[in-house]
Amino acid sequence: MVSRDVVVDVGNTVRTNITSGIQRVVRDTVSRWAAERDGITLVAWTPEFTAMRGLTQREAAVFGIVDASLPDDEELTDLIVPWHATVVTPELAAEPDRARRMRALGLFSRNAVGSVAFDLVPIVVSETTTPGMPDGFSRHLTALRHSQRIATISHSVALEYEGWKSGLAAIGLAGPSVVAVPLPVQAGDVPADVIGEAERQLRLGGLPMVLAVGSHEPRKNHLSILEAAERLWREGHEFCLVFIGGHSWGSDEFVTRAAALSASGRPIRIVTKASDDLIWAAYRLARFTVFPSFYEGFGLPAAESIAVGTPCITSNFGSMREIGEGGGALLVDTYSDTEVRDAMRRLLTDDELLQQLRMQARSRPPRTWDDYARDLWNDLVVPLRADVPDFLVPPVERR
Repeated sequence: MVSRDVVVDVGNTVRTNITSGIQRVVRDTVSRWAAERDGITLVAWTPEFTAMRGLTQREAAVFGIVDASLPDDEELTDLIVPWHATVVTPELAAEPDRARRMRALGLFSRNAVGSVAFDLVPIVVSETTTPGMPDGFSRHLTALRHSQRIATISHSVALEYEGWKSGLAAIGLAGPSVVAVPLPVQAGDVPADVIGEAERQLRLGGLPMVLAVGSHEPRKNHLSILEAAERLWREGHEFCLVFIGGHSWGSDEFVTRAAALSASGRPIRIVTKASDDLIWAAYRLARFTVFPSFYEGFGLPAAESIAVGTPCITSNFGSMREIGEGGGALLVDTYSDTEVRDAMRRLLTDDELLQQLRMQARSRPPRTWDDYARDLWNDLVVPLRADVPDFLVPPVERR
């Protein structure tokens, strides 16, 4: 039994090798909490999500924790029962069985329960997700409605969750309080030799490089980039187009179209697996980046590009607008292939505009993972601890 501690559910993060997106947020945040905060218990789940359990040595190492007293086998870990505690889930808990357990925890346990909310993709743009994901995500929302507090990764997502929350009045629920804690953007340092190797690997024919980072799922709108690039090549503009990101559900049309353009002699390179160093080097090598997504909870590639001083073309709505309004970006209607193409033409030909955007990007104040971990603790965890029902708090001794 864990009483009065902060119980942090990292069950999905310790089971996956994915190093981007949600898992990156969890790793970079929870590792800082574990190193700097007292009274934290990290937990995963037993098979079939029947109970919370402690971490193994390997799982704890994901967060920089080296503890030889932890077991090697998850079957030997202790079961964890939160009691008079604060339970925080900094990742997406969309597995149906896990969502049911989290719903029960919020509804019956009398612990204070809260989560980080990343987006509403499976609800808002369900046609761009894998089959079954909207159903699993809707069950996740049934758990969130019994939480005390959720922290979103952008102000845009906070507005969406406020809208979702307002609908809960129809079933007699107030829903959780919603607070926006925007993600950080901290540019990674890259040695000069790595940048040189990246240039040899990525740049084609010594041409100016246009970069797109992200998986090739339909929501990322990479077909629009291919269409714009082909028209610009036909106009006589010289540049190479580099995509860094894995193939995913719904990427077949992109793969086919890109292969056809490459076979016709167009300078296209697709990198499906890349180290962090290669990605940060690519941002620095690019003349500009293109991130024309239809929906993002935050839009990390746009923010990362701007963080290193490389201008970005991105969407004029949602979280992408939230990122781009601070300077260093061209905001366009990414539902319009014409606007995407025109913006790319401008940044290929207008050196003065490009330099203005670079200066804007480099003048923006940094926001680090240390900042984010501190803000998330203060805006999510601290208020949750105050939300533990009064009758669970030991009475003050009277003198």
